[in-house]
Formats: sequence, structure tokens, C-alpha cells
Amino acid sequence: MAPMPAAMRSTRADARRNRERILEAARAAFAEQGPDAQIDDIARRAEVGVGTVYRHFPTKDALIGELIRLKLTALRDRARRKLAEGGDPGEAFRSFLREQAGVIAKDAALQQMLWAETKEAMVPVAPLYDEVNEAVGELIARAKEAGTIRADLEVDDVRTFMCGLGAIMAADARGVMPFDWRRQLEFMLDGLRAP
Repeated sequence: MAPMPAAMRSTRADARRNRERILEAARAAFAEQGPDAQIDDIARRAEVGVGTVYRHFPTKDALIGELIRLKLTALRDRARRKLAEGGDPGEAFRSFLREQAGVIAKDAALQQMLWAETKEAMVPVAPLYDEVNEAVGELIARAKEAGTIRADLEVDDVRTFMCGLGAIMAADARGVMPFDWRRQLEFMLDGLRAP
């Protein structure tokens, strides 16, 4: 196979850089404005034309969907790492939640994106959601079997808790109300322990 011409390699590298800049700009815009962020603003932040944004992401839902895909992929991988590490199942589950909370705390867009999901944005990532649920569900099942967490805990409960924690973080970041999210997380984890 003949090597790729340098001009083509450069074009592809530019396209990759533009895509990354668009995603970073979208994270910043959604962090500030939530789901009301506009493509024009995202393009301006990324220092690209609106047409460039639309070449990479034909709709706003496609852009939101990509941010959700990145979020879910990292979440799934984090849960799978905890499963592979072995050790105490209860501590693996708690450690997973602490790590995920730390990720959310550092990413204001992630705090906002928890509510920015639209039906159209979710369709392409539905299989990934299933993979996340499977991995987190396995963490929960192992901890239940070890008798370290409540027998009635379900994956949806974890999602609800983490969304609530994200709301606390977002309110604190906006200066609406000061919250110590770490304290709230520990209360939550204590409440999940087996009686």
C-alpha cells in the first residue's frame, strides 16, 4: 500500500484537531448555558466556522450525543476496571462512585449534560447505556452477594443519586448555594450499606 500523501495526513490531522476543539467548546458552552447552548456560540469558542461544526456534527443532537457517548464510555470503562481489580466488592463499588463523583466535580459540562439528553441524542448511544448498566449492575450484584450493600439497591438508584450530586455541584459552581458534595456523597454511601 502506498503511503498517504503529506497533504492528506495534514488535512486529517486538522480535521481531528477541529473536532476536538468543537467538543471542548461544546463542553464549555453546555457548562455555562446547559442545553440552551447554540451552535453559533460553540463555533465561535472553537474558532471554526459554523459549517465546520455541522460537517462534524450535522445536528445539535449529534453533538450532544457525542458528548454523552464520551461520558458513557469513560463511565463504562471505569466500572469495568473496578470489576477487574477484584478485592472487596463493597469497597470496589464505593470506590467506583467516589471516582465518578470526582470526575463530575471537575467537569461542569458533565454536571449540566446530565439534563441535556434528548431522545434524538440518546438513540445512537442506547447500546452503550446498556453496557454501562451491565457493568455497574455487576458491581452492585457482587457487593450485594458479599452482604456489604443494601439488597434493594438497583442501577437506576445509582443514576438518581449521581444526578442529584451533579445538581449540588452545579449549584455550588454557579454560586447559587454552597454545598460540600464530598460530605453528601459519604452520607449517600453510608445509606447504601447493608443494615
